[in-house]
Amino acid sequence: MPDLELTVDGGIATVLLNRPENLNALSSQVLGELDSAVSRIEESRDIAGVLVTGAGRAFVAGADIEEIAGLDPAQGLRFCERGQAVFSRIERLEKPVVAAVNGFALGGGCELAMACHMRVASNRARFGQPEVKLGILPGFGGTQRLPRLVGRGIATQLILSGEMIDADEALRIGLVNEVVEPDALLERARSVLEQCLANGPRALAASLVAIRDGLELPLEEALKVEASLFASTCGTPEMLEGTRAFLEKRDPKFPH
Repeated sequence: MPDLELTVDGGIATVLLNRPENLNALSSQVLGELDSAVSRIEESRDIAGVLVTGAGRAFVAGADIEEIAGLDPAQGLRFCERGQAVFSRIERLEKPVVAAVNGFALGGGCELAMACHMRVASNRARFGQPEVKLGILPGFGGTQRLPRLVGRGIATQLILSGEMIDADEALRIGLVNEVVEPDALLERARSVLEQCLANGPRALAASLVAIRDGLELPLEEALKVEASLFASTCGTPEMLEGTRAFLEKRDPKFPH
C-alpha cells in the first residue's frame, strides 16, 4: 500500500495520508509523495479543490521520530526546509484546500492542517505542537502559522507547554473552522469545498492570493494588493456571467 493516496471525484482531489500503523507520521518519503501530489493538483484542470485527511485514528501524529532522532544540525536544516517547502506549496495553491482532521494532528500534523486553507475537525481530533517535549521546536511552520491563526499569546503557551487540546478547544481559539461527528467529517468537509467551488474559479484563486499575501503586509499595502486583484477579475467572462446571473435572478454557470 502507498504511504499516500490521491483520488479525484467530481473535481475534488482527496489526499489520504495512509500509514495508519505509524499514525501517518511524516517521513522524508511521505513528504516526497505529498510534494508530488501537490504538483499533480497544480497541473490538473480536472481538480478544482482538495481534501486532506488521514487513515485510521490519526490525521498525522507528527514527523517520523525514528528518522529525526539521528539528525545532526545540517541534516535537521535540510529536513526542516523540505517540510516547510511542501507545506508552503499547499498554502500557496490557488485552489481551496480543506483539512478533514479525523484524529491526532500533532507536531507536523498540526502544521499540515494549518497549511490548508480551512479545517473541519472530528470531535475525536486532538491538536498540539509537542516538539519541546522531544527537545526540539516546531519546524514545518508551527511557530509562524499558529500565532497567525490563534494569536501570539495562545500560540506561545501551546508551543512552550507542548499541551494537547481537543477539538472543541481548537474551535474556541480559532484553530479550526468547525467540529462535527466523526461519521459526518468527510461529507461536511466536501460540502464546504462544494460551496466554495460553486463560485467563480478565478475569483476563488484571486481571493486566496489576496488573503495569503495581504496578511504579510501593512494594511495600506495589503489594500493595494486587494484592489489590483479585484481589477484583474473585472471584465472577465466569469464576472460577466456572475453579474448577469444576479440581475436575471438565476444561478450562475461559471466557465471552468
